[in-house]
This record gives sequence, structure tokens and C-alpha cells, in this order.
Amino acid sequence: MIARIWHGSARPDNADAYASHLQPELLPGLSETKGFQRSFLLRRAVGDEVEFITIILFESLDDVRALAGEDYERAIVPADRIPLLTHYDARAAHYEVLSVVERPSE
Repeated sequence: MIARIWHGSARPDNADAYASHLQPELLPGLSETKGFQRSFLLRRAVGDEVEFITIILFESLDDVRALAGEDYERAIVPADRIPLLTHYDARAAHYEVLSVVERPSE
């Protein structure tokens, strides 16, 4: 499994609007993408900004390439969301997921 991780920041007065653009889906049609497993949206206040981190899990790097293209590390930020951000990573990082621990079923 591959984790695609990306960071962006917004001013506090744009943070709720930006977050609402990401829910329930980070990217349009993401959940229908081949190899998509799940996604996480993280948020925290940092100084005078609000930082967002997205983590998207895919079955394989080939599935990431199918979504993002050959330059798969290039960030995908829809144009309507860019004005809400103060800055963002131009590239996403990709990690091999070595371990997942889940709470046992009761």
C-alpha cells in the first residue's frame, strides 16, 4: 500500500471554506479511482495559519500514477481551491505503508 501525503496552509478566515471543499471527498471522483483505499484530512492551527495534511492510501504506486500521471509527485490542487491557500506543497510525498494496526473487533 502507498500513502500519498500533501501539506497546505490557509488563513484562519479561509480554513473552514477550504475544509468544506475537501469533504466528503478530497478530489472529485477520488473514491471511484482504481486502487483507492481511504483518505484522511488533518487540520491544526499553527501560529497565524491553519495547516492541512491530506493522506490518501492507494493499493500501489501504479494506481497513484493512473490518477496523477507520469509526474505522479506533482500536487493536484483544483483551481477553485488555490485562492483559499496561503501556500502549499507543489509535490506530494509517497511512502510505502509497512504496517497498519487497527482496533480488534469486539
